[in-house]
Amino acid sequence: MRTKNLPVSIELGERAKIAVVGAGAIGGVTAAFLVRAGWDLEIVCKHQEIVERASRGLHVFGAKGDYRVPLRAVKDIADLSGPKDVVFLATKAYDCLAAVQDLLPFLGQASAVVSLQNGMCEHALAEVLGRERVVGCVVGWGATMHGPGELEVTSRGEFVIGNIDNEADRRLPFLQEMLRAVMPTRISENIVGELYSKLVVNSCINSLGVIAGLRLGELLANRKVRYVFLSLMGEAMAVAEAMGIKVEPGGAGKVDYDWFLRGQGTLAELTRHVLIRIIGLKYRKIKSSSLQSLERGRMTEIDYLNGYICGQGKKHGVPTPINDGVVKMIKEIEGGKRRITPENLNDPVFDLP
Repeated sequence: MRTKNLPVSIELGERAKIAVVGAGAIGGVTAAFLVRAGWDLEIVCKHQEIVERASRGLHVFGAKGDYRVPLRAVKDIADLSGPKDVVFLATKAYDCLAAVQDLLPFLGQASAVVSLQNGMCEHALAEVLGRERVVGCVVGWGATMHGPGELEVTSRGEFVIGNIDNEADRRLPFLQEMLRAVMPTRISENIVGELYSKLVVNSCINSLGVIAGLRLGELLANRKVRYVFLSLMGEAMAVAEAMGIKVEPGGAGKVDYDWFLRGQGTLAELTRHVLIRIIGLKYRKIKSSSLQSLERGRMTEIDYLNGYICGQGKKHGVPTPINDGVVKMIKEIEGGKRRITPENLNDPVFDLP
């Protein structure tokens, strides 16, 4: 396997200059643990209230302990103190392209930008930054922001990082060392397949949670929802095949989606429903992050979740009627034309054959 010979400042060690852009749950927790580990870091916070709180100390608590960590914080990317070797991009997906446009003056040829977004943002980021700067990353752990500077680590897990062209990359061990200060970190030779795997899960669970307004346990207890879940997954996997993506096993149980969808008949169908029901019971309290965004008066990331599947389906000639319907409904919810309610599950788009 060819290794990218990029002059990233691996030799800098702890002298590397780092920025985290986005002070929400994932960005704030990541920044706090990196600073605790001694890395030289600035965090960009969108709201002045969080800038002030971060300067006094972010309160990080939950599954990894209870800490108060002061950070050097600025409100705008333009206020960063100077060039950065590594940037962890933790904005919402719909803000990421504007953010990296503003970042360009602070990046050298060797700088690495690690995308911590939900959805498939990496290829869009590469069009602005250049493919050589972008590092893909799957965030496999959970955090919630309870208020400005109040960040709870709700579940442990891992980071998965990789080169978006699935090439060996000499930057990755350096980034892995850095991120291990936050959570265990694994290097993947198929990061696009890892990212798509998380996309499949989010396109089912996250988006249906928005439409129905239900937590995961109640959502997956509904037999009709489970059929819709399987249809969304089937469309997503058909699109992946057309794109030439080898989707890695994903979800809490590292499910092989091809295996999961394979097989006909009553027994195969029952097995699928039982497994989905078990997931719902185990993670019954989970609330869709997109639903939480709407409740805070913000937009969802639907264009980078189901919307990405729909767009690639059109590009590759793969029909995605159920994903299309989900996108349409969520856009209507965002526009105030539809309420969040379990009654949405009775929409004709979900009348499956």
